[in-house]
Amino acid sequence: MDLNLRGRKALVTGASKGIGYATAHCLAAEGCDVVLVSRTAADLEAARQRIAKETNVAIAVEPRDMSDSKNAAALAQKYPDLDIVVNNAGAIPGGSVEDVEEARWRTAWDLKVFGYINLTREYFRLMKARGKGVIVNIIGAAGEKMNASYIAGSAGNASLMAFTRALGGMSPKFGVRVVGINPGPVSTDRHIMLQKLEAKEKLGDPERWRELQKSLPFGRAATPEEVAAMTAFLASDRSAFTTGTIVTIDGGLANRSG
Repeated sequence: MDLNLRGRKALVTGASKGIGYATAHCLAAEGCDVVLVSRTAADLEAARQRIAKETNVAIAVEPRDMSDSKNAAALAQKYPDLDIVVNNAGAIPGGSVEDVEEARWRTAWDLKVFGYINLTREYFRLMKARGKGVIVNIIGAAGEKMNASYIAGSAGNASLMAFTRALGGMSPKFGVRVVGINPGPVSTDRHIMLQKLEAKEKLGDPERWRELQKSLPFGRAATPEEVAAMTAFLASDRSAFTTGTIVTIDGGLANRSG
């Protein structure tokens, strides 16, 4: 299916690794010029080179910390005419309400929750003025299946789900769409690292981490490319009537009864 994205301009945060990299690569493969944003310049340059080898689009890199609200305004000023913005940067730590102290909680939310909100605010204003544009928020399935042992993440993701639905519900009057994706377990480097830690604790050997995957739907985690493909589809005109909604990619985990 041709998504008709060729020639459009997209920005992806958290773009040097995992879902963000896969999304930037997918959009570039569809013909989008892309702006890659993450904290580390070296990782961004490596990502840029990998994407450039396989595509023929313009690729810019922006090493910026999205927990600093000034960077959202700076990006909007530098790239005011984007067609697609993908919020993806941020990882909220696990732990109970007793485990995650206020400073750590705030630091995580500054990047993922307020980072998403601030960049969305800047680009919604610009897209609204132009009468077109799509914002895709990569959130997380813990926002719909609450987990007290991941309470900061569940609360943050639920907030972003509400934010996405509220803004996306009113955005059509301005020709703009705002949508979200809730990935469940995804086979990123971070996921594998956490699985190895769990395997070491439970099985005595970190290299047995794949055994923990057996309890997941289809016996595996999702791939970053599966999330990226959905992001590209939602950002395209093939999904032009979709806004104010969240697509869950978790193999049915959120609806599993046992």
